[in-house]
Amino acid sequence: MNDQSPSRSGGRAARRAARATALPDHLRPVRPGLEGGRYNPLTDAEVQRIHTAALNALETIGLADAPPSGVEYLTNAGAILGEDGRIRFPRALVEDTIARANRSITLCSRDGKHDLGLSGSRVHYGTAGAAVHMVDIDGRNYRDSTVQDLHDAARICDVLDNIHFCQRPMICRDIPDTVEMEYNSVYACVSGTTKHIGTSFSEPHCVAPAVEMLHMIAGGEDAWRARPFVSNSNCFVVPPMKFASESCQVMEECIKAGLPVLLLSAGMSGATAPSTIAGAIVQAVAECLAGLVYVNAVKPGAPAIFGTWPFGLDLRTGAMSIGSGEQALLTAGCAQMHRFYDLPGGAAAGASDSKMPDMQAGWEQMCSNVMAGLSGLNMVYEAAGMHASLLGFCHESLILSDDIIGQALRCTRGIEVTDETLALDQMADVCMNGPGHYLGTEQTLSRMQSDCVYPSFGDRTSPKEWAELGKPDLLEKATARKIDILVTRPAAGFAKDLDVDIRNRFNIHLPPY
Repeated sequence: MNDQSPSRSGGRAARRAARATALPDHLRPVRPGLEGGRYNPLTDAEVQRIHTAALNALETIGLADAPPSGVEYLTNAGAILGEDGRIRFPRALVEDTIARANRSITLCSRDGKHDLGLSGSRVHYGTAGAAVHMVDIDGRNYRDSTVQDLHDAARICDVLDNIHFCQRPMICRDIPDTVEMEYNSVYACVSGTTKHIGTSFSEPHCVAPAVEMLHMIAGGEDAWRARPFVSNSNCFVVPPMKFASESCQVMEECIKAGLPVLLLSAGMSGATAPSTIAGAIVQAVAECLAGLVYVNAVKPGAPAIFGTWPFGLDLRTGAMSIGSGEQALLTAGCAQMHRFYDLPGGAAAGASDSKMPDMQAGWEQMCSNVMAGLSGLNMVYEAAGMHASLLGFCHESLILSDDIIGQALRCTRGIEVTDETLALDQMADVCMNGPGHYLGTEQTLSRMQSDCVYPSFGDRTSPKEWAELGKPDLLEKATARKIDILVTRPAAGFAKDLDVDIRNRFNIHLPPY
């Protein structure tokens, strides 16, 4: 019997109203910092063998080409400079450093609402990279990326729920001066989003101007050091097993300035790293352990992210294969090593070798993003918008990646098994007392938002409904959303007087709002 009593109707209306409002963060089906780690591609014995091999590599092979300052820091910490110029790391030094290293890092946001807690197997997705091209989907063309493109990417990141941080994904190729390009990159990102920002510096002297700008934005050096909302992505090594001298000096400056550092080892499997997945992971782990010793020699306990980023290579052609299953395994294996060391870690996932946001891009982006989340990777870099084996970035793809990452996060969250979710009481009621289905039951309605992730752009209509709606196209919808975002003033934009002060001090290439 269909009960239409006022109390019943009022309760249903109240439930509809509740479903129409945003859920509190802790009840959302997906959110930043979900616990992963259910997927382990390596056995415990294999993890231990990789660890032992990495320690042996550091003790017997070591790393070459440390800058003079790095030699001093490392030898003072207990590393050994050989006659061949290589720095070797005694096993005890590495193990002591791991024991003393910062195990829990907060990557601050500018507004305090999007802070990221890096520890254990808590998962966060975001952008990254150094793409030199933009993907224009209308003409299926590639063109040089600009500072405006970077700013627009940050603005898009700011409004996407499943993009948790914005590490600079492209190079501003319209600014030829390196110093100006790098502080303009900081300005473009920070004025586009209040989420945590990651950026790089090519040379040591590029750090100071950007840090001066960050002090202005934060409200002074003390305020900046209390809540650093920008971190340094640092390629401190040139694989195999060599320090990148200038990048190491940049790293030293960033540590002193209070920036958290991503220790990024990006060997190419089969070229600058061993061709086997296990060997590439060993080398990346060894290089990042050397970096961890370096960071803690400069400043004990300084916040550092263990950035093992080995990349796959198509051994037939020498082309990068960042969209491959091998890449997904490299990333997942690295994440398992981060958890073994109990260190905040990051790696690359979610990028595609495809030139356009097409079916190939979809399967490649989903494969590695899901495996990164399941493996408990703290920071999933390059998770959105990246194409052409890291050469191209696409705003529409960034928007569509929000849906992909939402599904990846739902996989990461896993299956909740409780008395309530086992649902025996529901089964008994529906089967013996009810209509024989679960549609519209109190339990179904109460959990439809907290259990399920609904795509913003994915199409679940029937073919008939799809035709009646004008056969909407996925990329057209993404483009419309991009335009909606970019026609409004960015919420992260600076106050007018601050922006004037910054522009008086620095040559800012973006036009003022």
